[in-house]
Amino acid sequence: MNKFALLCPGQGAQSAQMFDLARQHAGAASFIQDVLKQTINRHTLADVLSSAELLFENRYAQPLLVAATLAHWLALKERLPAPDLVAGYSVGEVAAHAVSGSLDVHAALELATARAALMQACVLQPQRMLAISGVAVADIRHFAASHDLHVAIITADNKVIVAGLETQLMAAMPHIATLPGHDITYTEIAVHVASHTPLMQAAVPGFAQVLENTLNNAAMRDADVAVLAGITGELVTTMAAIRSSLLAQMTQTIQWHACMDALAENGVRFALELGPGSALSKMLQVRHPQIACRSVADFRSLEGVVQWVQRQREN
Repeated sequence: MNKFALLCPGQGAQSAQMFDLARQHAGAASFIQDVLKQTINRHTLADVLSSAELLFENRYAQPLLVAATLAHWLALKERLPAPDLVAGYSVGEVAAHAVSGSLDVHAALELATARAALMQACVLQPQRMLAISGVAVADIRHFAASHDLHVAIITADNKVIVAGLETQLMAAMPHIATLPGHDITYTEIAVHVASHTPLMQAAVPGFAQVLENTLNNAAMRDADVAVLAGITGELVTTMAAIRSSLLAQMTQTIQWHACMDALAENGVRFALELGPGSALSKMLQVRHPQIACRSVADFRSLEGVVQWVQRQREN
């Protein structure tokens, strides 16, 4: 049997058109309409969606990304096979647990909103994230530590996202070219919070309480479909493990390369990224070319997505 995985993205690819495909489904369109009425910090999410400046602010980006991912899932799930595994990148791990059935959709949105607010409160000085490629992970770890930076996400054996205070990141950038490696490049990420680093430690107690409330309100349950824990790539299905994983990934490095390897090791033959964007499907295709990968962002219609999945299932 061709095993099927779903991928839930993190920040970076949001746009004013991020809900357009899902709106082709009446139920998803109704969900989107309700989501966009929500107000965060005096702005409705509808206003945020139409503002290029606000759209990449962490406090709005996280709930909007989770909402877009879940809107695509609501639009497609009745016509797709049940996934064998789900993986979520950064805040996408919250969406992944809703896709797996372990989290109520509205609870997932509440978690994403609370998570974003708590993380934003940790930004007492400007923070930044920087993608570095062409350097071995061990060398980047040493480099980061020597500049008071942190490895936030590992996406390949020679590709890492580091994060820290903006002043320290800017001071370190001129020295990246001197690192041992090949075809070294670095790019600033449009995320202005040092996610997955110790700089988020102050957010942990508050998010632990939010997760506890979710458990107490019966909005979380054991999953029927396993989700890959971002910090280890291990399969997560129980409520205790879900809580632990979501809490730990706020301050610990996301091992996305291990998650991609786990998809291959568990026999996944095709994967669909629920969008917005297509970064995860492209990374997976590069690391494991035997896995057929597409994103909903590659298609103009929901029907096109369904037909592609059906072809992969039959191969």
